[in-house]
Amino acid sequence: MTVTQTSQTSSVTSTGAEAPVDSAADLLNAMAAMPIGHPSRAGLRDAAIEAWLPLARHLANRYAGRGEPTDDLIQTATVGLIKAVDKFDPERGVDFAGYAIPTIIGEIKRHFRDRTWSVRVPRRLQELRLAITEANSTLTHSLGRSPTVTDIAAHLSITEEEVLEGLEGARAYNATSLSTPISADGTTELGDTLGGTDYEFELAETRVALGPALATLDEREQRILTLRFYGNLTQSQIADRIGISQMHVSRLLTKALTKLRGQLVGDEI
Repeated sequence: MTVTQTSQTSSVTSTGAEAPVDSAADLLNAMAAMPIGHPSRAGLRDAAIEAWLPLARHLANRYAGRGEPTDDLIQTATVGLIKAVDKFDPERGVDFAGYAIPTIIGEIKRHFRDRTWSVRVPRRLQELRLAITEANSTLTHSLGRSPTVTDIAAHLSITEEEVLEGLEGARAYNATSLSTPISADGTTELGDTLGGTDYEFELAETRVALGPALATLDEREQRILTLRFYGNLTQSQIADRIGISQMHVSRLLTKALTKLRGQLVGDEI
């Protein structure tokens, strides 16, 4: 059998996926027997990968419907298949399907672990979430009821606090859209309940700090500021009211504002 001529004989693997076992096995054995730099090795590798693509597609389809595009899953499974072909050693006595299936599934699971979480959480919490999910399924069947946090903690030999931490971390897997309706008539969305920036808080803090700062000014400076910013009088009008020149009012106003600024900045520091 040459590289370009492969047998059409096929059989069904343990996963239910049809794969050309005879031709693929021959290709892998021939590839393993060649030195790494042999010019024919690349062709054998490509042919072996192509021969086992149905297996990769079948395993990818098993994980379809979980929020990830099927094309992405097939691509991920193909990466796992390529890794399996590159690392497979026929001399270990293990058939290729038995070696490739866990390799491909592991690649798909890593894809879900690393790419599908809405918010990235530590791997420990991701693995804890999976363990809690499996424990919940097992205990529901054995107990005949939904397990409690205590039941899950005992089953996994961890503390109840760790179970609660895992359940909390699981909420980061899927994000809820701010456009999600939350009222019966659908007119109110989740985003409508979120508060915005309230600049009045900053003004309230300034007002609180302004009182002690004003107390550091003398009586005439306080009066000029009051007439200017509360009475909305011009500098000329203030000058007429107090009986001094407009230039003098300007100097006093600048001096008073400089004092206030120094007091307020000093309080912030």
